[in-house]
Amino acid sequence: MPPVADHPLRYALANELHARPYPALEAPCHVVFMAFKEPVDAANRDRARDRAHLLEILDRNGTAHPAPEATHFSAPIGRAELRWESHTEFVTYTAFVPGLHERPFDPAKAEVFPEDWVERAPGRRLVSLLIRIEEMPADEAAALDRLEGWFVPDSLACSRIVDGAAVVAGDFRIDPAGHMRFSVFVRPGTGPRRIGRIVTRLCEIETYRAMSMLGLMRARTLNGRLNALDPKLSALVSGLDEIEQSPDEALHELLKINAELESLAVQFTFRFGATGAYEAIVHDRIDALREERISGRQTFAEFMARRYDPAMRTVKSAEGRLRSMAERAQRAAELLRTRVDVERSAQNQKLLESMDRRADLQLRLQRTVEGLSVVAISYYAVSLAAYAVYPLTEPLGISKGMATAVLTPVVVLGVWIALRRIQRKMH
Repeated sequence: MPPVADHPLRYALANELHARPYPALEAPCHVVFMAFKEPVDAANRDRARDRAHLLEILDRNGTAHPAPEATHFSAPIGRAELRWESHTEFVTYTAFVPGLHERPFDPAKAEVFPEDWVERAPGRRLVSLLIRIEEMPADEAAALDRLEGWFVPDSLACSRIVDGAAVVAGDFRIDPAGHMRFSVFVRPGTGPRRIGRIVTRLCEIETYRAMSMLGLMRARTLNGRLNALDPKLSALVSGLDEIEQSPDEALHELLKINAELESLAVQFTFRFGATGAYEAIVHDRIDALREERISGRQTFAEFMARRYDPAMRTVKSAEGRLRSMAERAQRAAELLRTRVDVERSAQNQKLLESMDRRADLQLRLQRTVEGLSVVAISYYAVSLAAYAVYPLTEPLGISKGMATAVLTPVVVLGVWIALRRIQRKMH
């Protein structure tokens, strides 16, 4: 049989499903995770700088390089296993290190990523996590007591996840060393892939939470600018029926406001759209944990509902407010354009009436001139006709005055008829 022709992207699309497998982790171990993002226009950043930064740490450890166009890569660096991923707006580095330090969440763990290397990273560090993975003690209460000493009780979120396979906890606070911390206690017998999935979801929850919170900062900036524009727009809209200034000036001011709102929409639409996508991922990853409450403690979902969801509602409110104001400005501009068109139509009507009056006056003047023309032409025609008939007056015994008197009405009538025929032909 002849070979079947495959789509050129068939294998690439299938392989994309398996591009980022979950790591296989054995407890005890710890994980160091960092995410870097350019402060401005991160989606269009120079990705060659990201690759150069990755190659620097690989070369320090004598590790092979990834393919030139790779967006994810795994390789050993010393005792740790490094995973690098390039996303639309950020780059992540994850180091999986076997074993634990005696001191919980020792900042020295993060030295797997050298400080000078971190400082030279393109962009800025947005996320830095230390995750401690160890086996669950025989007495679960002992593990919970440790959590009370490691984390801030008021912010502590703790739950039993994935059908009781593990207990995860964290307070979503940045410690003095600049790291956020999570603890994972796994039941004996929990598979390495399951532990890897749990750790990956924790990293994704914090990463996408931080990325989505960028929208809150932009929403606050946007609200400040909308607060300045809203009174101007409201004043123009409420005064559409009683505009003291000319409608053209009001329309000009309204178009300026409309242009500024459109400019704000261009500036903020991408960030708000990304915030919505990141928020959905955060909730999806929390749902995937399948949490169970432990001794009345708040779960990750409850923590997010109390601390995170209000921020996302603020973003959505700012986005809706911008859209609403833009629609209001557009409707007001249309109404004002209609008013301007109506006033211009009235002005044009008055102009046409004035032109009609002028045309009527011109017609009257023309008729007056025509009458004078008949008189003038008749005067000269009578004079010429008199010269023609004077030789006949003596044989007929008629005086010259009588002959002129007889000729005058005849000539006037003839001139008038001739002019009327000329006008009729012209019309």
